[in-house]
Amino acid sequence: MSTRLIASFLLVFCAVAIWQVFRIPESTIQSEVGPILAPSVLVALLSLLGVFYLFTTISNKAPDCTHQEEDRPLKGGSKRVLYMLGGGLAFILLAKVIGFLIPAALCGLGVSMAFDAKFNLKTLLMVFGIAGAFWILFSAILGVDLGPIVQIPF
Repeated sequence: MSTRLIASFLLVFCAVAIWQVFRIPESTIQSEVGPILAPSVLVALLSLLGVFYLFTTISNKAPDCTHQEEDRPLKGGSKRVLYMLGGGLAFILLAKVIGFLIPAALCGLGVSMAFDAKFNLKTLLMVFGIAGAFWILFSAILGVDLGPIVQIPF
């Protein structure tokens, strides 16, 4: 996959993220900092980096291991992308249906499998632990509404 294509995909994802930031509802609590500030700053920075990366790929200054004779991309690149996208898609589709913990753990599992983690008990315990810690920190302690940790849909 060429670096120009990757840069274009990044900008498409940034466009979707910008759209999602504008869909965040206003807070009912009067506050100096609303719920849109942090995501909008993050998306703006990532979009700026995406544009910069696209310009460096157009000018052929972006590093690409396929241009180096001694370097080769890791095998299974398509499988890695599918793990990453599958984990994110699982979170998006399942979070409202069955709660936060299982979809977040599946998302973490997809990311870890994309980085060559083995599918075993240790990995499962780690992703469930991280997902649970995030829910405890943000929902239980800080009061951010992530939904229930586990929800039975029937």
